[in-house]
Amino acid sequence: MIKGKISEIFESIQGEGLFIGERHLFVRFYGCNLTCKFCDTQLNHFEEYEPQQLFEIIQQRRNGSTCVVFTGGEPLLQVAFLKEVAGRTKKTGFKNYLETNGSMPEALEEVIEHMDIVAMDLKLPTSTGMHGFFKAHKRFLEIAMRKDCFLKTVVCLSTEESDIDEMIRLFRENRIHATVVLQPNSQELSIRLFKKIDRFKNRLLDEGIATCMIPQLHKIIGVP
Repeated sequence: MIKGKISEIFESIQGEGLFIGERHLFVRFYGCNLTCKFCDTQLNHFEEYEPQQLFEIIQQRRNGSTCVVFTGGEPLLQVAFLKEVAGRTKKTGFKNYLETNGSMPEALEEVIEHMDIVAMDLKLPTSTGMHGFFKAHKRFLEIAMRKDCFLKTVVCLSTEESDIDEMIRLFRENRIHATVVLQPNSQELSIRLFKKIDRFKNRLLDEGIATCMIPQLHKIIGVP
């Protein structure tokens, strides 16, 4: 029987993106395929579960929550396990919400039928300190937009205008219709950073791309 590595399971309010403030049940998957320099998620332990075991825990801890968030790390690294669990939660009336770095389109294809919401991180090279993933993001979005999909992108003091140019090109050439959430790097909050985000936001809006700035609420109010 397939097993999955899970770092934590908890109920809290959604602190990021377009569903901010809603009460969700979070399942944090262990492991990630990227090493973004701004990453603030420390994954140093996990427990192994069979799909039915995890599903039963989700049922026990739902406490009125109707939405289960599969987050990480990167949930799509454990796509076979994710598919088994998401299939069960979907059948029992949960809304399935996937938080993902958008770099694994083939894995998304395997689970997209079970998802209701896809929150995809658009990784800007000058933010992450890594190479770009625009080619993978393009294919990923073709699949993700079958569902309710929006994009999050972390903006740092290091983020350059050239990455915004590339994002605009991605939207133009592929007729992408999804809201972009510009998320300030929580480790660099400053007037300088907010001014940069405001400039980026106005550029995207001028291109007809729905855009907003939303900080990480859970860090501001001190919840998980």
